[in-house]
Amino acid sequence: MALSLFTPADSAILLIDHQEGVLSWVGSSDLKEVKANAFALAKAAKALDVPLVLTTSMEDHAQGPLLPEFAEIAPEEYAGRVRRSGVVNAMDDPAFAAAVQATGRRNLIIAGVTNDVCTVYPTLTALDSGYRVQVVADAGGSMTKAADDIALRRMERAGAGIASTNMILTELAGTWTSPAGQALIPIVGALIPA
Repeated sequence: MALSLFTPADSAILLIDHQEGVLSWVGSSDLKEVKANAFALAKAAKALDVPLVLTTSMEDHAQGPLLPEFAEIAPEEYAGRVRRSGVVNAMDDPAFAAAVQATGRRNLIIAGVTNDVCTVYPTLTALDSGYRVQVVADAGGSMTKAADDIALRRMERAGAGIASTNMILTELAGTWTSPAGQALIPIVGALIPA
């Protein structure tokens, strides 16, 4: 099988339920790291002109509002986010599925704040619908480490690639001397531990 890496020209980034309340349910990962990685993905989408789809669920309930930093990073996408009314699988929401289809991209980079709920079902549905998917595991987490491991294994067995934020960003860069690479250098650099 030939290697076919994702590029800025053929990919879309989907960020699912990075909401204040839902973030507090993550116990398997460092919350500051999860947020930094999700923001880096949004910044990369904007820097590379990659379609970015944001979605939330029940913002007026325990899930809470979308993290406000997204309004600064991607104001149009923040304002146009798909606000689901409780549908667990974002791909089952007609507005979200339409937004994904409207990107015109068949390669999806997916990160949900909880891998065992927000990420797993849209990933499985997208794979079943013929999309290629890479899950950015460290831009989310799960209630427990065991739940996170199980969710990642399930998605991988179904055909998703499992990646880190740094892996996805460097894959999109291709080479640091390209326009994409130059645009991503400061975003990748900001993720390097001090």
